[in-house]
Amino acid sequence: MQYKEFGKTGVTLSALGFGAMRLPMMQEGEKKVVNEALAIPLIRRAIDLGVNYIDSAPYYCEKQSEIAVGKALKDGYRNKVYITTKNPIENDSASDWTGRLEHSLKQMDVDYIDFYHFWGINLKGFKHWETLTDGPLQAAQRALDAGLIKHLVFSYHDKPENLRYIVDSGRFEACLIQYNLLDRSNEENIAYMHEKGMGVVVMGPVAGGRLGAPSDVIAKLLPEKPASTAEMAMRFVHANPNVHVALSGMENIQMLEENVKIASKTGHLTPDELAQVKKMMEENKKLAELYCTSCDYCKPCPQEINIPHIFGMMNTHKVYGLTEHAKKAYAEMQAGTAWVKSADVTKCVECGICEEKCPQKLPVVKQLKETHDALAG
Repeated sequence: MQYKEFGKTGVTLSALGFGAMRLPMMQEGEKKVVNEALAIPLIRRAIDLGVNYIDSAPYYCEKQSEIAVGKALKDGYRNKVYITTKNPIENDSASDWTGRLEHSLKQMDVDYIDFYHFWGINLKGFKHWETLTDGPLQAAQRALDAGLIKHLVFSYHDKPENLRYIVDSGRFEACLIQYNLLDRSNEENIAYMHEKGMGVVVMGPVAGGRLGAPSDVIAKLLPEKPASTAEMAMRFVHANPNVHVALSGMENIQMLEENVKIASKTGHLTPDELAQVKKMMEENKKLAELYCTSCDYCKPCPQEINIPHIFGMMNTHKVYGLTEHAKKAYAEMQAGTAWVKSADVTKCVECGICEEKCPQKLPVVKQLKETHDALAG
């Protein structure tokens, strides 16, 4: 396992972090529960293999992730790892913020949390909290002073251009942020945070599972093909010198051991290989934009069809060769079980409003039909 100094925290972390958001589950009566007989050995195997960063959250795995992680840390495992969980900051109340922290401490059965996240914050919310005299930021400082948390960090999903204000506030020591082969929008921000001495943890290194599916397009990025698309994706993230930890949600021992093997390599990509990969992905991105740039001008659709999201699935299939994942995502959208909601393409009444709004003057109606034909089978 490779290790890196985590910004200015004084902590050394493994290049691979264990994301406890996809622990093995099982059906128990009418509800799903964590299969602790599989989950606890899985977490402990990760630690035995050198992973020393375990990430959880209150709502992961039907609200049971923190409990499973806590149980896995018994029998001497707690002092081998740094644990992290998150506060969703559901209101402005300092006491409620502290209550959520105390609940996580109880769930995990620990005295302190090493890295505690302001969960999924955005610029607007952060600026509002700065105006409060006794809100989440003040509660966090008291928790730090009391030793209930060792380091205050945050996870981020807002627009890339809104990040630096939060970084420059000096409130946080590290950030958990999205970055992968398909989404490099935060690449400059990651370099900026590293320059400022912040720790950088990347979530979604395999793009939420999209890069876990086979793709000839991705496999051909290097002369010597990687064993899988997922390996290419992980090597790309590890090769970024400004990234300290690649966080992966691992469901089984095989997935864990494959990721550990990748994270244990040195020299994931040479500078020339990295430049070549980026160049080819930029060319692919331009091809994708011929279909849709996701500018959102076509929204809202009167029939509630999320046109940019659906065209994104088409790009996943047509441009990146991730057909298996695209079809699965499309089926989930049709079934109404997808995270991002959209009406079925067959609901289109060909009103043409979207085409009038499209700055690229794309034949949106025609392309919606093409997408349905390609992905619904």
